[in-house]
Amino acid sequence: MWSMEVLLPLMAVGALAGFLAGLLGIGGGMVVVPIVLWLLDQQQIGGAHAQHLALGTSFAVMVFTTFSGALAQHRKSAVRWDVVKRMAPAMVAGGLIGSAVSSYLPTRGLQIFFIVFAYAVAVQTLLRFKPKPSRQLPGTGGLAATGGLFGLLSSWVGIGGGSLSVPFMLYCNVPPHQAVGTSSGLAWPMAVSGAVGYWVSGWSVAGLPEGAFGFWYLPAVAVLAACTVLFAPLGVKTAHRLPPDALKTAFGILLLLIASQMLWKWWTA
Repeated sequence: MWSMEVLLPLMAVGALAGFLAGLLGIGGGMVVVPIVLWLLDQQQIGGAHAQHLALGTSFAVMVFTTFSGALAQHRKSAVRWDVVKRMAPAMVAGGLIGSAVSSYLPTRGLQIFFIVFAYAVAVQTLLRFKPKPSRQLPGTGGLAATGGLFGLLSSWVGIGGGSLSVPFMLYCNVPPHQAVGTSSGLAWPMAVSGAVGYWVSGWSVAGLPEGAFGFWYLPAVAVLAACTVLFAPLGVKTAHRLPPDALKTAFGILLLLIASQMLWKWWTA
């Protein structure tokens, strides 16, 4: 059994991940991945596949989180379903391909990619990069190609794609609240494909800890999913009360903090 010193931080981070998923249109993986790594370290399990378990667990949790967030955004009429329909199939395909090959990628390599990726998006967001006023979303082919690339990259970071799709839609002059809402709609199929991919790729791997189901760590999935689902709708309500610039700033600061935490852990490992 886990002690309260382990369970309480896990529940708190689950609540935070759910709130941020609803607030910023992300899957919550940027918060879930580090806490799962911490949990595995506290339990002294995971070994060489700790990062893969963290990523797979993150996707399994996001299946529940993103569904709750997308439903709440839909009720606010903030989801561009025309965009979701054109991007989601390719995102799913990219996520399945990326998660299928993830077991062949080194753990430290995945961690470095995670850190660089988060810093790049944070800096772009906080510097308030302004796209041309005439820029619009590409056609069906362009959206499909973009979705496939986002799905592939997201599968290696353990996120639902919001950290990529939100900046992309802002770059294409989609209003911030619609960008966040549409990202929520895209995050659920991405989470499903990532979860299935990590389950399959970890199914025959030897030496995984008790409670692992492929690259899912089920005890963490259960606790985190329950907390994230409860708090995702609250994040959505808060997002629709914030002005657009405040929403962008919150998104950038979140990524900056998480990237810095991961960099410190990697550097001191």
